Amino acid sequence: DGCGSCQRCIDKCPTQAIIAPGVVDARKCLAWLLQKPGIFDPAFRVALGDRIYGCDDCQEVCPPTVRHAIVEKPHGKTQAWVSVMTILNSDDETLLENFKAWYIADRDPKWIRRNALIILGNIGDASDEATQIVLKRYLIDREPILRAHAVWATARLGLNYLLPSKDSDPIVQDELNSLPSVRL
Repeated sequence: DGCGSCQRCIDKCPTQAIIAPGVVDARKCLAWLLQKPGIFDPAFRVALGDRIYGCDDCQEVCPPTVRHAIVEKPHGKTQAWVSVMTILNSDDETLLENFKAWYIADRDPKWIRRNALIILGNIGDASDEATQIVLKRYLIDREPILRAHAVWATARLGLNYLLPSKDSDPIVQDELNSLPSVRL
């Protein structure tokens, strides 16, 4: 297998998803969690950091993978960085066009927005007016999944005064009942 006694991937995985050499627990893998529909497991939201799509930490430290890395740039328009605020302020059509090469469950852009809300909670600036405006908008979004993740992001940034006291949807209410620690 080329691994020998190496366990760099196991040590590097931010969620300890690699549970043994060659064995990945997908339920903990950020690459899988980012593409999975539904509530993003709260246990792994902080570990997500600023990743919007995928996690290659294990691949980046793997000696066989690094040795065989592609050295040519992909053809076409590619971006290594995308703005979370642009994602959260874009309409569905724009998101699907801009990220057409990505796997998006059911081709529903709410999953990209869900991920972006988590990132906003991880790296956003609570004092930024644009951040507060976006969070206020998502706290009243028609999609419970987006409201729930907006609750988490808002609390993570210490903006609890923006939060509603209750929500009619049980998913959102669960988030309101178990707010995260404020990011320091």
